[in-house]
Amino acid sequence: MDATPGNERRTGSVPALWRLAGRLSIGRALRENLERERARWFAWLPVALGIGIAVYFSCTAEPTLWVALALPVMAIGLAAASRKGGLLYGAALALLAGTIGFSVAKLRTEWTRAPVLPFEMHRASVEGIVELIEPRPGRGERITLRVTEFKGLAPEQRPERIRVRVMIKREGLKPGDTVRLRASLRPPSIPTLPGDYDFARTAWFQKLGATGYSIAPVEIVETAAAREQSVVPKAREHLLPKAREQVLQQARDGLERLRQWIGERIRAAVPGEAGAIAVSLITGERGGITEETNEAYRDSGLVHILSISGLHMVIMAGAVFASIRLLLAAFPGIALRFATKKWAAFGALIAAGAYLLISSPSTATLRAFLMTAIMFVAVMADRQALAMRNVAIAALFILLLMPESLLDAGFQMSFAAVVSLIAAYEAARARTEQQGREGWLRPIAFFFGGILLSTVIASLAVAPFGAYHFHRSQQYALLANLIAVPICNLIVMPAALLTLVMLPFGLEAIPLGLMAKGIEMMSATAYWVASLPGAVAHIPKISEASFALMIAGGLWLTLWQTRWRALGLIAIGGGVLIAGGGAKPDILVGRGGDLVAVRGSNGSLAANGPRAGSFELQRWLDSDGDARRPADVLRAPGFDCDGAGCTATTRDLRVAVSRHPSALIEDCVKADIVISGPPRPAGCTRPLLVLDRAALKRDGTHAIYLEEPTKGAAARIAKVETVANLRGERPWTAHSERARAKRVRTHPPPTSKSNGANPREDAQPATEPSGSVLPQAGNNPLPDDDDQ
Repeated sequence: MDATPGNERRTGSVPALWRLAGRLSIGRALRENLERERARWFAWLPVALGIGIAVYFSCTAEPTLWVALALPVMAIGLAAASRKGGLLYGAALALLAGTIGFSVAKLRTEWTRAPVLPFEMHRASVEGIVELIEPRPGRGERITLRVTEFKGLAPEQRPERIRVRVMIKREGLKPGDTVRLRASLRPPSIPTLPGDYDFARTAWFQKLGATGYSIAPVEIVETAAAREQSVVPKAREHLLPKAREQVLQQARDGLERLRQWIGERIRAAVPGEAGAIAVSLITGERGGITEETNEAYRDSGLVHILSISGLHMVIMAGAVFASIRLLLAAFPGIALRFATKKWAAFGALIAAGAYLLISSPSTATLRAFLMTAIMFVAVMADRQALAMRNVAIAALFILLLMPESLLDAGFQMSFAAVVSLIAAYEAARARTEQQGREGWLRPIAFFFGGILLSTVIASLAVAPFGAYHFHRSQQYALLANLIAVPICNLIVMPAALLTLVMLPFGLEAIPLGLMAKGIEMMSATAYWVASLPGAVAHIPKISEASFALMIAGGLWLTLWQTRWRALGLIAIGGGVLIAGGGAKPDILVGRGGDLVAVRGSNGSLAANGPRAGSFELQRWLDSDGDARRPADVLRAPGFDCDGAGCTATTRDLRVAVSRHPSALIEDCVKADIVISGPPRPAGCTRPLLVLDRAALKRDGTHAIYLEEPTKGAAARIAKVETVANLRGERPWTAHSERARAKRVRTHPPPTSKSNGANPREDAQPATEPSGSVLPQAGNNPLPDDDDQ
């Protein structure tokens, strides 16, 4: 071997050149693939925007406004300094979109900033304007109020909106009425588990500052008609921003009254469960549907039918489009001289807009309307509307207007399903055009095959979201949809359209009768499929990394068109691979310490606490992938209790729940983990961890993870996660125990035997109008799912 210095340099340069050639080859292949996918670049714009929004919401400390405004400026500078058309330039544009998403989310947070009730109030006197009335079967109704007066709070602390459950329904109550009531109120609920769904964050963007229940009948102070007669002339005379806002609010109230009127007419013609579902499909109001029916539709995979989405919007708008074209075709003088297709598109667009207005629009409804509107506008402009571009435009519009919707499970599942369906349809259309098959059986095969294929694709697309958010999987969704979707398409929704047409003439009973028959068939299908063995699979919590990998892989697979889209399957498989096997908490302590659960030797939870904590316990079981009911878990062996408290053992550690001060001294001597009411006393040094009521109220649920015990040694605490630590310090987390020190009262609300003490801890049990005694203050008097 020639080892001269010159030969060594020449020999060593070969690997370096090989590596350089490899980098150039990879870079060239990347540029070529991106160039072939140029038509899809726009579809990635909302993805980059969404990443920026996700980064904002993942922060544990609130970014300053200056940071949010500076980031897009820096991204613009990077793009301006990059060579146009290069990879760096494309990356800079993607970064710009992400920083814009970050900034938009911050601006939205500041725009919706409104006071949140800083502490619980058990006899609050509130006056406000009714914005929304939601019936609750057998449980009265839920009312959303725009607060005008709140006794006991300074103006700067007064919530802008509150949501109250009223057990006694007030006849004649309408949106826009001014009412007065007395209620037990609390701040919006915090997560029941570290990292779980945060209702307080959702409430922040709705300017919803408190939830609770009424302790007295609602009193109507002024009807909407009387109030609007005194306000409208002033608004017309003075075009001030406040007056214009009042006029807009009156328009919204009038729209809510229209929805209420439609719902009442439908329920009068079709009483019972079928009428409640008909109201849901026409106005979007689902409050009248019983929990049993909701559960059946959910477990059978048909719950998407109950929510107005793309399916309903397309049927409605498409039926109007086809009807107008057929009607105009009957007049040759018009059909031969004018572009009736454009007229039909315009009529269908107006109909879709009207349906959006009366259907209490959700994210899925808004997305469906935007896509439908873009399609009809393209027809009127003689342009071809690209379906995936429509989805991207709809996503951009929603994310720029309501960036918080990115975190909503409905937004995620809606867009995942429609993007997957469009990608599959494009691939199937290209294959069909190549084969060129025709025949009279093709439309029939296309209809039923489309239902079958779309159900499979949509189910696979939303499966990661169902597992991540709801910890469930519907095993027979394909069977249920194959039966119910044709009924919905051919009977229920066309009858719903006829109902809206006939309603002004008082003839709605005829189409509603047909609609009710179709709904009964769908409900029978839902109950039957949900009752089949193994209809629902319960899935333990999957990690954020697994969820992110599956989302990234799904986007790569559906948004690109060339062969490299198959790389997305690698990411999806990787996400599935790491989905399970994560550590589960060994001990869970609920907010306030009333509900405690420990993991037994068989790996399942045993719990001790009041029945009022069943919703909180249900969320714990869902996260665990446990199909048991909360009542069964509360009865499960694991805790030994007496009048002073309870004890349990997990991984050789003794857990003590002190219910009485007399038990705390003994627990400090014998227990390894102590959950108590009063703070840790001096000299209580043996326990590894002591959680008192104040810490549990302040920081929320504690999830305690233990180390595996080694031979001859007891287990030790590996980590403790709390709701407060994972939420961080954000605007929607500010209503903590610290706020009590800052509160300013103009008229102190009366308390029951409190002697001026904190009403959260010392108030007597409140009583609902029905006479049932509610739990002590500190527990949630209402189940959180009713508020959320």
